[in-house]
Amino acid sequence: MPYEAHHVKLIETINSLIETFESDPDFKSFYLDGQTIVVEDYLQVYPEKREIIQRLCDAGKLSLGPWYILQDEFLTSGEANVRNLQIGHRDARTFGPISKIGYFPDSFGNMGQAAQILQQAGIDTAIFGRGVKATGFNNRVVDASDQESPYSELIWQSPDGSKVLGILFANWYNNGMEIPVDPDTAKSYWDHRIARTRQYASTRHLLLMNGCDHQPIQTDLSEALRVARELYPDCDFIHSNYDDYIKAVKNELPDDLTLTTGELRGQHTDGWYSLVNTASARVYIKQLNQQNQTLLEKIAEPLAAIAHGLGKAYPHGLMQYAWKTLMQNHPHDSICGCSVDEVYHEMKTRFAKSMEVGSALITDSARFISAKVDTSIFASFGEDATAFVVYNTSGYSSSSVVTLEIEWSHRFFNQSEDPSAVFKQVSDRSHGEGYLVNSQGDRLDCTVEDLGVRFGYELPNDRFRQPYMAHALRLTFEAKSLPALGLATFAWIPAMDTAISKSSSDTLITDDFTMENEFIRVIVAQDGSFSMFDKGSDELYSDLGVYEDVGDIGNEYIFKQPEGDVAITTRGIPAEIRLTENTPYRAAFEIRHTLEVPATADEQLQQEVETMVEFRKRKSVRSQQLVPLNIVTRISLERESHALQVHTRIDNTAKDHRLRVLLPTGIKTALHYADSVFEVAERETIPAPEWENPSNCQHMQAFVDVHADDRGLTAAGKGLNEYEVLQDDKGTIALTLLRSIGELGDWGVFHTPDAQCLGVNVAEWSLIPHGGGDNRFAAYREAYRYAVPVTTAQTGIHEGTLPPVHSFLAWDGKEMAFSSLKINEDNGDLMARWYNLAYTPSNLSINTRENSLLYHSNIMEEMTSEVQTQPIPVCKAGIVTIGITPL
Repeated sequence: MPYEAHHVKLIETINSLIETFESDPDFKSFYLDGQTIVVEDYLQVYPEKREIIQRLCDAGKLSLGPWYILQDEFLTSGEANVRNLQIGHRDARTFGPISKIGYFPDSFGNMGQAAQILQQAGIDTAIFGRGVKATGFNNRVVDASDQESPYSELIWQSPDGSKVLGILFANWYNNGMEIPVDPDTAKSYWDHRIARTRQYASTRHLLLMNGCDHQPIQTDLSEALRVARELYPDCDFIHSNYDDYIKAVKNELPDDLTLTTGELRGQHTDGWYSLVNTASARVYIKQLNQQNQTLLEKIAEPLAAIAHGLGKAYPHGLMQYAWKTLMQNHPHDSICGCSVDEVYHEMKTRFAKSMEVGSALITDSARFISAKVDTSIFASFGEDATAFVVYNTSGYSSSSVVTLEIEWSHRFFNQSEDPSAVFKQVSDRSHGEGYLVNSQGDRLDCTVEDLGVRFGYELPNDRFRQPYMAHALRLTFEAKSLPALGLATFAWIPAMDTAISKSSSDTLITDDFTMENEFIRVIVAQDGSFSMFDKGSDELYSDLGVYEDVGDIGNEYIFKQPEGDVAITTRGIPAEIRLTENTPYRAAFEIRHTLEVPATADEQLQQEVETMVEFRKRKSVRSQQLVPLNIVTRISLERESHALQVHTRIDNTAKDHRLRVLLPTGIKTALHYADSVFEVAERETIPAPEWENPSNCQHMQAFVDVHADDRGLTAAGKGLNEYEVLQDDKGTIALTLLRSIGELGDWGVFHTPDAQCLGVNVAEWSLIPHGGGDNRFAAYREAYRYAVPVTTAQTGIHEGTLPPVHSFLAWDGKEMAFSSLKINEDNGDLMARWYNLAYTPSNLSINTRENSLLYHSNIMEEMTSEVQTQPIPVCKAGIVTIGITPL
């Protein structure tokens, strides 16, 4: 159902719960599913009941937190997972005790770094529902033999060595629902439930969960337990809580618990219900999420933190509001794309709201910082010189091709003036001619688009709105060597002498359909595929960029290719290829494909959906009617880049299909690597023997990598979260760009026509060749940097305390990845986080002002110890948070 329909049911449930607590003293406790948002949503309707909720929490009857929401772990960033804990703890603390349990009841797989994250948050137990034993639908245990763990309880370890007690819902999280009151019915019920739970429990303490999705509370639970006690006098039936249950279990744990390390993704199953294909359902939602997360954690927070260090108040309230609005899209059935269409209409609005707030904070911070940058060097170019600052908040120094719009020749006006006359004044006195310089006064190659005179306005803090007319230009140029977490300053110099603004004749085009820079050479073939030669490793990658389309008769959860279906590809089909950009700093080709693909699945699929035929038993195939699938690809190479950037535009007119791009690496290896939450996870390319699913898709965050000792290829994406490394001789990476399906799936018939993703779909991805081995870490950093756009801010010509080129937090560490920079809400300290990409120890060096104290922190931003020496040692796969206190 849509959110507000569920909201109404939530209100009814909490009201019923409060009434039951008041009327039944034996109704001991209720667990609010490990989150705080349910209380927030309830109090939105009944704010006057806050004291009642607080009293129940203080009494231990309601358990709240530690999360804000129950997220999907693999489709939300590392920082989103951390903010989820931080905000959940902060909200829960205002009501009473925080539930210190790593609660993952229905995540579609569990992140490998969970134990390290939980330990840093002071949590030593995780309770989860998926990813370990061979399971069927909703985690029903199929066979108790030959499992990863003989018990529901196990030790779960992260790659760094952090451990927590893991408790699996071996009989799902509804194994104690709807307990009968009638003695005869209750006897049958309990005989079954006790036997099933004893089958997997390692202690005498059996966990039964009294509730499920869409279910009201059991108001006669106390009576049902009284009946159970009479029927089974040798058992103690306790209406308990998680804290007491876990304490009892820990006191009796056996010595032979299984140690499970890293990700829990259901790899030792038949492969059908790992639900990994939710990573490709409604790709547009994943793309909006990636944009939103990047905007907040990699741009808004760092810029606000830098501005705070220069004297500006940090916008804690607005930042938390933006994060909360984003995280309201992070529950697994939301971000995974497996809900009804109405859910996604509202999600798009939430993304827009969060990004509007984040963008406003970015603009505010960038203007504040820019006003403190010394731009006086540009005064010598005349009073019309227009300065602007480019910010690189990715955490990695880099060169980047920048496009921005500037305005000059401003003419403010008031209501008594004729706007048409003002427009003409600006038009008569301004023009689009000129040249670009950096802070050393060097002229730069630049492409200029004259946008003419346009209206604009300012909203000053000290007076009424200020409308104006100004001449606008769109500039594209290469900003070389932007410092990490820093800025560089440039200026546009208006000048009528066109000779001085003429670009150089340098080009990256070296032959027909060939472009190259110092690092790589790219040659486009007649069918639109391309080869890439890596000059550093002297290795060639061929037949890249072939598109593959197949049928899909599955659902939003699970991809299912029809029996006998043959892939339709662009291989060997002539493409339309043309050069679309040729500047000294960037070259680009446009490649146009038209594939004739089946319009939809045949009519049998509709019948199978309506009659709830399980997807594995469906016999439908693709229809005979064909429609054109138009794919427009732009491949571009920048002068200073080690990567090829790709933009794919898909005009989707077909239903019930999946489109992927094939990227042969030429490397046959049993292992590959994928960016995950605070780690680059090592994964097996060939699935376990019990795996039956012909598809072996996997999750990724920013990239997937296949490498050998001397060569490797990293494929990075923006909001593309599903890939498969094919079991061929070429080590082919298949990156999913689009999946079109028409039903939700799961337990009923829910049509989702919007999930067909008809119309224009866009995918952005990048290819980064490297020298393999330890050389891969530079490629990983390039993949992270690729996802973070630069920020620009126009400013005036003025003196300032900041130099025109400056880094606010320089750091070094070959295997280290930058994660976040923000301000601690409690003490105002700067908090910076990195993590070790390698499964071997590494070092981190940080350059800060001399009058600063550095200290180790956990992810909750609590000081643990002072930093004594540099470089700072970091354990394998370690997540390190450093607090910086100005002295």
